[in-house]
Amino acid sequence: MLAGFYTAASGILVQQRNINEIGNNITNSQTVGYRSRRLVQSTFEHNLLTRYENGKYTNIGEGDPVSLVDIVETNFDENSLKDTSWPYDMALVGEGFFNILGEERQYLTRNGNFNIDDEGYLVLDGIGRVMGESGELYIGGADFKVTNEGYVYDENNRYVDKLLITMPADDAQIYKFDNGMYVTDNAQIYENPTVYQNTLERSNVDMNQEYTKLIEAQRNLQACSTALSTVDAMNAKAATLSSIT
Repeated sequence: MLAGFYTAASGILVQQRNINEIGNNITNSQTVGYRSRRLVQSTFEHNLLTRYENGKYTNIGEGDPVSLVDIVETNFDENSLKDTSWPYDMALVGEGFFNILGEERQYLTRNGNFNIDDEGYLVLDGIGRVMGESGELYIGGADFKVTNEGYVYDENNRYVDKLLITMPADDAQIYKFDNGMYVTDNAQIYENPTVYQNTLERSNVDMNQEYTKLIEAQRNLQACSTALSTVDAMNAKAATLSSIT
């Protein structure tokens, strides 16, 4: 009977986590450069199912009593671009990430919705300064130019720096933070990026798919909740009969 509790309860926990991830995708559907995430479910272990008959146990198969979250995968597929006519906006086409120097760490992101701070540095508001290959990227004002290769020139057409565009190594660990920020333990400079100025990359969240997944997850959660109530009622009845006996 306890196996029924574990099965239903683990299903509730997994579906609640799934709903949270889907909700986060929906919330960030308009976040520049956001990458949707999808929960991958697995089972804890295979247990042998047995039958007791004629004084002995017989194996009759296997079961998967407990569900759990195996991994939450990020979909790094690209989405379409939109023109903004805002000189600080930038979008990457193909692979690569912008690098942002935050207060505690350096982030990777596809969010190119940049601005300029009081000291003339290119920044991602609320996160930190945009990095060039030589350090924090100073642009001075709005009259600067970024080539498709990522080279930055000031208002006098003098070379300033090249945007630091990196890619996590194949064996690198990638950690997700809020607002489409990532941190990795091993990033390498991406030598041939494609950068568009006055442009932003849209989120790759497919709202139709997310709403469909949300309805499915809610129904699964309801089914697990009903199963848990049923198991609880059966357990209570079994306890009552046992006390009478």
